[in-house]
Amino acid sequence: MQSVQCKMARVALGLGVRELAALASVSPDTIARLERGEPLKESTVAAIRTALEAAGVEFIPENGGGAGVRLRKL
Repeated sequence: MQSVQCKMARVALGLGVRELAALASVSPDTIARLERGEPLKESTVAAIRTALEAAGVEFIPENGGGAGVRLRKL
């Protein structure tokens, strides 16, 4: 997950930094650091990604048009 994908996913879900941090069991500063593009432990990024996916986001891989996110169909 790229830093921009995290922010796009969070905004698409209508989550604030604190709300996503609570869902992922990390600190709000950790979310802010990820979104600024600072390196984090792989396990921390995985926890954040898992929380976003559980909330309804699908991550789109790089396919020539850039990596992205979309909301999962219900």
